[in-house]
Amino acid sequence: MNTIYQSTAQVNTKEVVIKTYQRKNIKMKNSFKMILASGALLLSLNSCKKESFNLTPTNDVTSATVYATPAGYKNSLVKLYATYALTSPSGSDNSDVGGLNAGYADFLRLFWTSQELVTDEAICAWGDVGIPELDYGTPTPDNQFLRGLYSRSVLQITFANEFLRESTPEKLASRNIAGADATAITKYRSEARFLRAFQYWVLLDAFGNPPFITEDDAIGKVNPKQIQRAALFNYVESELKAIETDLPEPRANEYGRADKGAAWALLARLYLNAQVYTGTAKYTEAITYSSKVIGASYSLKANYMDLFKADNEVNNTENILTINYDGINGTNYGGTTFLINAGINADMNPTTFGVPSGGWGGNRTRQNLPNLFPDANGTLDKRGTFFGTKRAVDAVGEFTDGLRVTKFKNVTSTGAPGRSLNGTFSSLDFALFRLAEQYLIYGEAVARGGSGGNAALALTYVNALRFRAYGNTSGNVSAAALTTDFYLDERGRELYWEGHRRTDLIRFGKFAGSTYLWPYKGGTQAGASLPAFRNLYPLPLADLIANPNLVQNAGY
Repeated sequence: MNTIYQSTAQVNTKEVVIKTYQRKNIKMKNSFKMILASGALLLSLNSCKKESFNLTPTNDVTSATVYATPAGYKNSLVKLYATYALTSPSGSDNSDVGGLNAGYADFLRLFWTSQELVTDEAICAWGDVGIPELDYGTPTPDNQFLRGLYSRSVLQITFANEFLRESTPEKLASRNIAGADATAITKYRSEARFLRAFQYWVLLDAFGNPPFITEDDAIGKVNPKQIQRAALFNYVESELKAIETDLPEPRANEYGRADKGAAWALLARLYLNAQVYTGTAKYTEAITYSSKVIGASYSLKANYMDLFKADNEVNNTENILTINYDGINGTNYGGTTFLINAGINADMNPTTFGVPSGGWGGNRTRQNLPNLFPDANGTLDKRGTFFGTKRAVDAVGEFTDGLRVTKFKNVTSTGAPGRSLNGTFSSLDFALFRLAEQYLIYGEAVARGGSGGNAALALTYVNALRFRAYGNTSGNVSAAALTTDFYLDERGRELYWEGHRRTDLIRFGKFAGSTYLWPYKGGTQAGASLPAFRNLYPLPLADLIANPNLVQNAGY
């Protein structure tokens, strides 16, 4: 059996099969070698009759041997990061998420699809089952891409839970691990908790009321309980605050690993959306935590487009936490390989994008996105990088209807090609958090009435982004321009195609309803109203069948 459907209904992680192989050490500072200790979780596969079978190790490598040494813990920590960038421990043609094409199963591809295709920023020409309904914003509980995201998040949470079970003080003592090694593993635990909290934020934002499991839950054939959205918000908040003291200082950890800056950035994002998640606004807290990030050791990259090139790890103090990709040693058909290839075709000279054998002709913009980039006093906003001449999307299946986005490239800032196996795969790292977002969180939270902020400072942050965008002060705005709606548009200009748009539109009350329309919203070319229940995605039907503790989100 090559893949396992990651149902949450019955989890058996008493034994973990671990395969270790080397992925990538090129971009990792301080010798953080991406040696993947990739494990296949021994999950039970539940049928409708609730019959199940347990998988057992195919060799002698079990948890007891994997975690026998400090090096084993380091390798297992790397596995937690690696699952963000790979689809399986055995290459790009396989997936840890069963029932889903391996090419679709990368975390970023699934997350990006859920955040962008349903919005005014992107539309896909492909007719694969599940894509048209995302283009229209009307996915069903059977949508394979949403099931994939849900399953991928649950998988990564379960990996983190297993690491935490195996790294308690009692476990370390039983394995004679003490002193500096035990101290280091305690810090690893804080990183594992951060990665788990991030995935719970993904589920909180997308699905609202998912199943909930931690390292304290019983191992075996146990149906996870369902957690409600407000309670999950509280859990993510408490976890991020609890680990704050144990995480390294901002930018003091190895490249690609979480630190205090990442925890603060996620807290700021969490608080900005608290009104949606819980019904209670927390804009003051959003100001507090975005200020922590802004006051740390981060600074804007001088050239905006260099953020999205294959050497974006070099001299870059804007990125706070990245998913690291290697186009030779860690390939998959998701990640930035997907972002680049799906947004271009052969007519666009794929060589200039660092993927000479690539170009899949799928994703492009709806006209709403390029329309955000008007001239400012005759000067163009350099952030708006598009290809093509036809802005209008008349035919969903026609790739040349709508401008193409040329933001992401597998070439370096000097124009050299990035590392790429067979001319298809990308070595561009993807920022989960960067400083520019924190500037915009701060400003929006101030505009929404949060305490402790400063409108003049918010204006300084906004104009720093716009000065970079225009190369001069022609794009600068006045304090009067900083309305809440301004921030939605400015986030579109600064953060487009980076996986924020669905969350942003919901926060602004413009995703559902008819106050704001875009082509093919609701399934009609002119755009149509979406009911409010669409602000949450449905829980996957397969998991509802498998786990009787789960109740479907309203409307589905």
